[in-house]
Amino acid sequence: MGICAYCGMSAGFLRSRHKRCEEGHRRAVPQIVKAVMARAAGGAEAGGLAEVDKLLARSGVDPAASRRTVVAGWEAAVEAAFADGVLSESEEHALVELADRFGLAQDALDGNGAWTRVVQGSVLRDVLDGEIPEKMQVDGHLPFNLQKSERLVWLFRGVNYLEDRTRTRYVGGSQGASVRIARGLYYRTGAFKGERVQSTETVYADTGLLSATTKHLYFAGPNKGFRIRYDRIVAFEPYSDGIGVQRDAASARPQRFMTGDGWFAYNLIVNLARM
Repeated sequence: MGICAYCGMSAGFLRSRHKRCEEGHRRAVPQIVKAVMARAAGGAEAGGLAEVDKLLARSGVDPAASRRTVVAGWEAAVEAAFADGVLSESEEHALVELADRFGLAQDALDGNGAWTRVVQGSVLRDVLDGEIPEKMQVDGHLPFNLQKSERLVWLFRGVNYLEDRTRTRYVGGSQGASVRIARGLYYRTGAFKGERVQSTETVYADTGLLSATTKHLYFAGPNKGFRIRYDRIVAFEPYSDGIGVQRDAASARPQRFMTGDGWFAYNLIVNLARM
């Protein structure tokens, strides 16, 4: 006898689910997602926790499936909270309360990066309010020599560091005629290479840690290690997967840090530089 994947009871010979349970689950899932989103968006007044409980009970799904459904609703609620680009304090509290209420661990909520996004939204809100976030916890030793009173705000791992480099080539020129200028020494009048042409290309330089502190950007990798003062940066360039900076120096070239999340990196670093 088969066992129903939703209610855990006997489903009949060679069957894995009751039609009634499957239909109930199909109807309940979007309602549960909607209730979770409403609870997160509406704060304590929405009263969505009891509604989610009722929907889960009526859906007939087993506890594991229920948790997956709630996680899907929680992730959708995170996306809805960021629709205006800002995570409000009430939205953050509601999302954390939902996670606690259903016993959702951070690793379960971060499969698609939703939990990290909530933490990032909270960090950005603090920075925009002129406060130094205290949410970044790092295990182990950091390869950065932070200055006195300098505080770590965020650490990006596995960052690809790119540099602009100038390539030179010559175009034109010809073999020309040989002219003897001394015994045993000849040169061709047209043999010298022609016009020098320079081009700039972006090349991979290293992969390492990028640290955003209250005063500097730090980078540390196997081949490169440096820090950049915020007040020495004259321009920021946003990328979908990172941020570029241009230092205030005659010989400085654009430097690019591919963090994987350009939205957060750009907003965080630009606003730290303005504090």
